[in-house]
Amino acid sequence: MNVETTSVEQLGRELGEAITQLPEYEAFEQAQQAVEDDPAVQERISEFERVRQQFMLARQAGSATQEDLEELQATQEELHAMEPMAEFLQAKSELAARLEAVNEAISDPLAIDFGGEAGGCCND
Repeated sequence: MNVETTSVEQLGRELGEAITQLPEYEAFEQAQQAVEDDPAVQERISEFERVRQQFMLARQAGSATQEDLEELQATQEELHAMEPMAEFLQAKSELAARLEAVNEAISDPLAIDFGGEAGGCCND
């Protein structure tokens, strides 16, 4: 590897480490752990996934009804209304906004959307 590549990769590692020190990242990690540690939330997640799977199967079979969709939406709303999940979703949103700002700072001098294009997938 040449010096420029090594330097850029080192900066990337430093950026990743700096991101883990952001208050938004720390709040996200804590909120995610709270969701994982809460048995009631985990039970509601399992219920939501069960209802979602049933809906997807019904939709694929062409038998999904408006009531099925409403049940799925209600189950999701109940999950999102639980305090640990609501806090997790808020923390996730705040982290995403902060990472978008970082993406813009990286993308500006490159004239490309770094976060959107750097993943290696082509968008023709």
